[in-house]
Amino acid sequence: MRELEKAIQYVENDRVEEGLALIKELQKTASAEDKLLLAEQFYTWGLLEDAIALVDELLEYYPGEGELLLFKAEVYVDLEEEEKAIAILDTIESDDPIYVRGLLLTADLYQMQGLSEVAEAKLLEAKRLLPKEEVIDFGLGEFYLSQAEYRKAVTYYERLIEQKSTLDFNGIDLNQRLAESLCGTGEYEQAIPYFEKALDNKLEINTLFEYALAAYHAEHYQTAIEKFIELQALDPQYHSLYLFLARAYEHESMLPEALEAVNDGIKQDEFNKELFFYKGKLALKMGDEETAEHALREGIAIDPGYIEAILTVSTLYMSQERYEDVIENIQTAVSYNEHDPHFDWDLARASKELELYEDAIKHYEAAYNVFKEDYAFLEEYGYFLLEEGQREQAKAIFTAMLEQNPTSVEIQDLLAQLQES
Repeated sequence: MRELEKAIQYVENDRVEEGLALIKELQKTASAEDKLLLAEQFYTWGLLEDAIALVDELLEYYPGEGELLLFKAEVYVDLEEEEKAIAILDTIESDDPIYVRGLLLTADLYQMQGLSEVAEAKLLEAKRLLPKEEVIDFGLGEFYLSQAEYRKAVTYYERLIEQKSTLDFNGIDLNQRLAESLCGTGEYEQAIPYFEKALDNKLEINTLFEYALAAYHAEHYQTAIEKFIELQALDPQYHSLYLFLARAYEHESMLPEALEAVNDGIKQDEFNKELFFYKGKLALKMGDEETAEHALREGIAIDPGYIEAILTVSTLYMSQERYEDVIENIQTAVSYNEHDPHFDWDLARASKELELYEDAIKHYEAAYNVFKEDYAFLEEYGYFLLEEGQREQAKAIFTAMLEQNPTSVEIQDLLAQLQES
């Protein structure tokens, strides 16, 4: 259709009005085949309503034609009118050669709407009709991966790899998909060779990160370190790598290197509270309490409700006998409407050391509601009650301890003394 080619050239050479005017003229005399070409051209240019109008003309002559219905549904998808698209796809007859393609598109649309069970049913129907079709196996693999049904996803990706599929699945690497699915099942060791194959095919930073992470979880820490460092060299702003790199170093007892990795991460992401918290934990492990406190306080400054960091700071202050700071630390958290059962336990300990016994009792009683099955808490609380002369309450606590540990001679003797006195 030379006139159509001429019209397309007009549009592509910015003579849009001339091109569209010529196409409007062509529509009046075009054959059915040429009208379909025109509709496809409208679709390419984003003139979606015009494309639908032409398809509707064709459907008057060829009612129920699967190719036309599928094309019309695809246009409605681009118009973000998924319900209309689904309604059209549902009219395609099951004996139409295009029926399975319609099922695949319908499955995608139902999945977009969150109707996963319906989407799965459409895919499985397509699989039943064309059991050897690789595109359907890929669709099922992608569906199950998106639903975190990793074992099912593995089945379909493995099948495609075993069949040595040569199809281009929109540039998606089957080895990467299988490796990701295996990681989802916790089979990190088995995933590693597939990550390696995927990276041999194409060096892609997200795949490299996943590979390093799989090696980390498989406890191949040296390999993980190597791959995280490789990723860091390619993209220093890949923030997720630093915490895992530091942890891998720690597993290898390379604490200075772990600390360096954390500091590198903080340079790239200065508002990452987890990096500051981990730096604090590392510093404590290395005996540097000053650095630890500073790092932990930085993490809390980023997130005043960072419970794990708040409790770690309290533990540090308790070890340093900074009891006023323990109380201030927790009271600050409470002022931000943060609450944790350990707050009362820590406040009870600090208050006791500061001889604020009424406060200590109040917090021990509050903590008891949560920690009444905790042997260490009961022991601490029981002895505190004894020191305060509350023998009956102490007796009840020690009795509860004996129920947990009936062979404890110390508790047996203590209870015997309390009974005698």
